[in-house]
Amino acid sequence: MSEQPEIGGKTPWVGTLEAGEYWWCTCGRSSNQPYCDGSHAGTSFTPQQLTLDEPKKCALCTCKRTANGPYCDGAHTKL
Repeated sequence: MSEQPEIGGKTPWVGTLEAGEYWWCTCGRSSNQPYCDGSHAGTSFTPQQLTLDEPKKCALCTCKRTANGPYCDGAHTKL
């Protein structure tokens, strides 16, 4: 059985990201949600890279139950 991520939050992070590279937390342990801060060390989780070529308004998942990571798909409403 695979390890289940912790719930990092119950609402998405919503904002505009500039073009660039971001690392989305997949373990739920980061204190800098929705971004990775290295708290996955010692787990089976690795952060997911998000690369944007231009600014984009995003809703990034913090509950870690989305089926469309790193983007929120509303899974937090079922917690």
